[in-house]
Formats: sequence, C-alpha cells, structure tokens
Amino acid sequence: MANHIVRYGIMRIVGEFSAKNDDPIARGSVVIVRSERGVECGEVLSTASEQTRKYLGRTDESGRILQIATAEDLRKRDQVIATQRQDFIDCGRIITESKLQMQLIDIERLFGGERLIIYYLSEKRIDFRDLVRILAGHFKLRIEMRQIGIRDEAKLLADYGDCGKPVCCNTHLREMPPVTMKMAKVQKATLDPNKISGRCGRLKCCLRYEYDTYEEYQRELPPVGATVVTKAGQGRVISQEILAKKIMIAYDDSRRTLVDAKEVLTVISARGPKSKAAPPTESA
Repeated sequence: MANHIVRYGIMRIVGEFSAKNDDPIARGSVVIVRSERGVECGEVLSTASEQTRKYLGRTDESGRILQIATAEDLRKRDQVIATQRQDFIDCGRIITESKLQMQLIDIERLFGGERLIIYYLSEKRIDFRDLVRILAGHFKLRIEMRQIGIRDEAKLLADYGDCGKPVCCNTHLREMPPVTMKMAKVQKATLDPNKISGRCGRLKCCLRYEYDTYEEYQRELPPVGATVVTKAGQGRVISQEILAKKIMIAYDDSRRTLVDAKEVLTVISARGPKSKAAPPTESA
C-alpha cells in the first residue's frame, strides 16, 4: 500500500494516511479519509517518505484514505460548509443564552457527521456539562469542546499578513514556534510592537525562521565590548553586522571602521557586556 501525506480539518492538521493500493495520488487531490476523529475531507500534499516522517515527528499512521473524492463527495463537502454557517449562528445563540464566559471562535462539522467541534476562547475554567447536553440535543451530533489560544484563533480566522502573503499559521506551519523579543533584537528588527506583531497580536512567527542562523553567525564574531587587534591596530568592538560577518571597531585613536571578522588577528579580551536575562517566551 502507498502512503500519502494529507492535510485535513479547519485546523489544517497534517498526517500520514495509507491507501488501498500502490497507485500514486496526485498532489492537490481531494480525498476522503478516516482519521482518529472520523470521516473527513482532506488534500494530498505528497507521498510519504522517511523525510516527511521526520518532519512530522511521528512514524505511525493517522488513518486510511478511503477514496479519491467524487463529484458527489465534493457537493456534500460544500453542503457541510454551508451548514456550518447556520450551525455557528445557532451555537452562538445557545452559548449566549447559557450566559457562559466564553467566546465562540469557529465550529467544524465533520464530513462523516460523527461530531461537531466547537472552538472557543475563555480565560476561566468552564463547566460545559449543561451546554454540551443542550448542543447535542439541538444538533443531534456528538459535541467536542476545544479551548484554543490567541495564535490558534488567528490560524482559524486570519487571512493575509503584512508581507502580503497568506498567514504562515494558516498555510505551512504545523506547530506554533516560540518567539521572544530577543529574536527581534538579534536580527535588529524594529522593536515597535505594531510592526513586529502578527494578526494574533503576538510576535510574528517569521521572527523565528532565521534566528538560528543569526545565533550561529553571532557565535563566530567577537562580542560587543571585546578588545581586538587587526592590522590597523587595537580597538574595541562596538557593534556587529551578523549576516555580513563584520564588526564595527573603535580604535584607540578614535577611528571607527567596519571590518570583516577574518581581519581580526587576535582577541585580547572577549569579555562583552553582561548579558541580560532573556525575556519570557511568548506562547499560544
């Protein structure tokens, strides 16, 4: 049997699914799968391999591909999506009548009709027993309540980022990476919260992408405050151009010169300023 990587669900879950035969399924094909949640519609991303398993961080399968979606399946999928709009209105009304301190974000009705998943935000722990009973009676479906974070809300509702492209959390990101202000400072990004915050109001995920490279290059450079010797004399490092692998040196005769790190002959003292504790990591 051939295995394929499939993306499914409104949270864009990615998993490996086995097919009935060895025939390859084209990328972008809509398929009907049976996941651990039930029968769902999904999109084939690629064939499975050791590389995809390493990326996913798991070797077990998420389920089976039942069939390539037929025209009737696609019509049913569109009907389910249309039904969800009214489901959202009804669910919101029931929550309001229940006077619970929660914010309804989105709902997901599975293709196979096994369950209705309610995505919500809440700052407090809520007793859902009565609400679930009312919802189950109204929708005649199994109800699953899923509390999400601010970043997950953006994953469900956001469209485009400041870069003009679809937001990362709703396209290729499988998990939300931790992002800190230190990452913005090392990359010399603006520290204006309005410019480095994403649609979720938190630090942009893209600040994480190149941070490891910046850290690696920074370790190869004498730190700010270090005393170094070049052919031009002895001086003190006052700044770094990390990606260019260059440092700004203030020489003893008051000259300031940007030099390549390879031009440093000796580091007399590598003691830079005392490092400050990194700010706490933002999380979803």
